[in-house]
Amino acid sequence: MLFQAQIHDLKAFLPWVRIREEKKALRAVIEQRRRIMTPEEVATESGHIIAQLERMSVFRDAKTVLLYYPIHNEVDLRPLLTKYEGQKTFLFPVTHRHSLEIRPYDGEDMMRKGRYGVPEPQTPTWRGSIDVILVPGVVFDQHCHRIGRGGGYYDRFLRKQLSAKKIGVCYSFQLKKHAIPHGLFDHKMDRVVTPQQTIG
Repeated sequence: MLFQAQIHDLKAFLPWVRIREEKKALRAVIEQRRRIMTPEEVATESGHIIAQLERMSVFRDAKTVLLYYPIHNEVDLRPLLTKYEGQKTFLFPVTHRHSLEIRPYDGEDMMRKGRYGVPEPQTPTWRGSIDVILVPGVVFDQHCHRIGRGGGYYDRFLRKQLSAKKIGVCYSFQLKKHAIPHGLFDHKMDRVVTPQQTIG
């Protein structure tokens, strides 16, 4: 028993264990705050974020944009689909066991619920380049670090996207002034956009 207690104490001091636990605690608080937002709040705040994006030349000039399907009151960027129809190619991620597959959006009729109940395009895999990746997250900080849902899908995917501009989007309460816990394999954003400001 003494040996097991010593091992437990040792693990508590390991940096990756501490970071994981800090992320978990912060994620729980912020996700709870986000889930109590009203539909009106989500629509209004998401509209302000879209307006911020539209002021950015990197978004205006982008030909291919990777979005995501919002769940649990995440920032809703879907109005971009109709506003820029025919002007940009929009893509969505498809979640597999350990990775993301990217497919082009071809209308709501081609969306079906996937592995985690999130709608996904029923189109062939996208093999081309991606100009802008709009990244959801639970928490961000002023240094463009990100805490996601905990699966690591985006971090693994983003490391391979060398030329794409990675832009995190979040509500103001999801952006922390202090540095959030992050590890070696956590991928930083190029910019973070809130309803009121753009970081980076």
